[in-house]
Amino acid sequence: MSALEQTSQQLDAIETRLEALLAQLEKLEQENQSLRNRQDTLVAERAGLVQRNEEAKSRVEQMIERLKSLESAG
Repeated sequence: MSALEQTSQQLDAIETRLEALLAQLEKLEQENQSLRNRQDTLVAERAGLVQRNEEAKSRVEQMIERLKSLESAG
């Protein structure tokens, strides 16, 4: 095998490996974007749940105050 043929084979192997790496990179970029989207959704969902929790806590505190005022009035 000549040096030229050997170099050509090495370049082919490098090209094949590079194509595989580029395909893996694209896959990882897509997965990363999907995970970022999911994270954004979860962060928004959590914010909504925190807000609902605060509203419920406020309502419970108001009910407790009403009960205390009814108790002291009666």
